[in-house]
Amino acid sequence: MAATRLELNLMRLLSRCEALAAERRDPEEWRLEKYVAALEDMLGELKKQSSKPAPELLNEYSRKVDFLKGLLEAEKLSSSTEKALANQFLAPGRTPTTAKERTPATKTVHLQTKARCVGQMRSELLGTVRSACCCCFAGKSCDPGCFEGLPSDEKQSAVELDAVLQHHQDMQEKLAEEMLSLARSLKNNTLAAQNVIKQDNQTLSHSLRMADQNFEKLKDESDRLEQHAKKSVNWLLWIMLIVVCFIFISMILFIRIFPKLK
Repeated sequence: MAATRLELNLMRLLSRCEALAAERRDPEEWRLEKYVAALEDMLGELKKQSSKPAPELLNEYSRKVDFLKGLLEAEKLSSSTEKALANQFLAPGRTPTTAKERTPATKTVHLQTKARCVGQMRSELLGTVRSACCCCFAGKSCDPGCFEGLPSDEKQSAVELDAVLQHHQDMQEKLAEEMLSLARSLKNNTLAAQNVIKQDNQTLSHSLRMADQNFEKLKDESDRLEQHAKKSVNWLLWIMLIVVCFIFISMILFIRIFPKLK
C-alpha cells in the first residue's frame, strides 16, 4: 500500500530529527524538542487514520519517536553518570528511515550519545581523580581512600562512575555465564539428538533386513507352491488320459464280444 501524505511528512520530519540529534547542539537549541512534539502529534493522527500503515511499521515509528523523547530527557539531566545510565536504557530503531541509510540513524545517534557520555565521565574523572581513574577504567572497584580530600560532588561522581563500570562488568560476566550455559545445553541436546538418530537408523536397518529376509522366504515359498501346482496338474492329466484310454478299449471289447442283433 502506498504511503499517505501524512506518513511521508512524518518520515521527512523523523529523518530531520535524527539528523539534528546526531549533531552537537547548543543547550539553548529548541528545534529538536519542538520537532519531536510535532512527531508525536503526527504519529497520533496517523494511528487514527483508516488507511494507516502496517502494525510493524507503526511500532517502528513509535520506537523511534520514543527514542528521541528519551534522548531529550537524558540530555536535561545534570550528571554525566545519570546521562550514561539513561542512554543505556534507550532503544533505537531497527530499520532505516530512508532508503539512503544503510544502518538505522537512531542506532548511530545512540552510539554517538553513549560515546559522548563516556567521554564526559572520563574527562570529569581525569580532572578530579588522577590516581583513581586507572583502576576504575580497568574494570576494578575503586578504593574509597582514593577520593579523600575531594569535594563531595566530585567524590560522588567518581563513586557513581565506579558503580556504573562495576555494573557493566557484572552484566558482562553474567552474560558470559549464560552463554556458556546455553552452549553446554546446546551440546547436550545435540548429543542426545545424535544418539536418538543413531538408534533410529539402527532400528530402520534392522527392519530393512527383516523385510528382505521375509521377501526371500516368500519368494521361495511361492516357487515351491508353483512347482507343486504344476506337479498336481501333470498327475491329473495322466490319470485322465489313462481313464479315457481304458474306456475306449473297454468299448471296443464290448462291441466285439456282444455283436449286433439281427
